[in-house]
Amino acid sequence: MSLIQIRTLPMLLALLLLIQGCVTSTVDEVLYEGPKANLGDASVVIMGRRHASDYETEPDFIECVGDHIKSADKTINVMSELDFMNALYPWFEPRTAPLRPLDIERLIQVGPVKRKLEELKTEYMVWIDGETVRTEGSGSMTCGIGPGGAGCFGFGTWGNDANYEATIWDFTDRQEVGRMSTQASGQSYMPAVVVPIPIIAPVQGTACDGLGEQLLEFFSSE
Repeated sequence: MSLIQIRTLPMLLALLLLIQGCVTSTVDEVLYEGPKANLGDASVVIMGRRHASDYETEPDFIECVGDHIKSADKTINVMSELDFMNALYPWFEPRTAPLRPLDIERLIQVGPVKRKLEELKTEYMVWIDGETVRTEGSGSMTCGIGPGGAGCFGFGTWGNDANYEATIWDFTDRQEVGRMSTQASGQSYMPAVVVPIPIIAPVQGTACDGLGEQLLEFFSSE
């Protein structure tokens, strides 16, 4: 490593303390009924919309929202998306899943589906539709191998946008009882002096926390 690189490293570390991947977010909420309290032993299932041909709502985002709710209020029984889909296969696969609350009535007429929903004590379903996408990027980075070893030099930056909407269905009343949406955007950086060091903006995590908190307020008994 050259003397210039050695002197540059402390400057880079100081820069990393000042630069952070920043995120801005907003959350909107429309409830047709007041928050539901005291769910008792009833279950809530959170599922991702995957009927579109050009994208799918990420399973790890759905899991993140469920974990946010369960960790904050352990009285809420949030059923795993995969467990629910397996239990009701094939009625909630992307090509057969209900798209409207009115479709619940059609499903209830199917004997095995009705019995399984009663067995699982499913009272609410939350459909989450959306995705996190990478947007514009800029900068450049050069890597190579020389007599002194391998290394990279440069600076890159890119953005990420997250947009998700949650729709709450009441299985008991066969109707939609609320909608919530969250948008988050952020800028990530990757400076490199010998070693690339990514500074990632937690865009998807911020969107998860925002949506999870709104759903928690709706379902929580605490």
